[in-house]
Amino acid sequence: MSKILIVYGSSTGNTENIARLITRGLSDAGHDVTLENAANVKAAGLAKGYDAVLMGASVWGDTEIELQDDFDTFFEGVGEMGLENCRLAAFASGERGYEHFCGAVDVIENRGRECGAILMTEGLRLEGDGSDSREEVAAFVEAVLQKL
Repeated sequence: MSKILIVYGSSTGNTENIARLITRGLSDAGHDVTLENAANVKAAGLAKGYDAVLMGASVWGDTEIELQDDFDTFFEGVGEMGLENCRLAAFASGERGYEHFCGAVDVIENRGRECGAILMTEGLRLEGDGSDSREEVAAFVEAVLQKL
């Protein structure tokens, strides 16, 4: 059994719902999963004691990637999170009409690599809240499980 931390930022509830679907899938597989809203935690040392960290957020902006407000504040301290040699995966919700559809995945993965994290799988990018994408969520969960 692995200890997994999931941190998400959500303004409309879409990313939160995706985080909850992922949490359920990993918990049902027998893992100890902690789900945290980025608005309620500080990044410093947060990854300590976890075998894997999953992070997700939505983004705004047409010309540049603007992370969801609570997640952006949290993510400013990600360098102090303790991601060195930690397994990491990213997920996001978004609207395909935006230039940076689910660009939070790219931001999380790139910064995670800079912090020494080991990417577990390709990031999950969904439109909406994931309720119409259960097969994609299940495939993402399975890919994470294979890397634990």
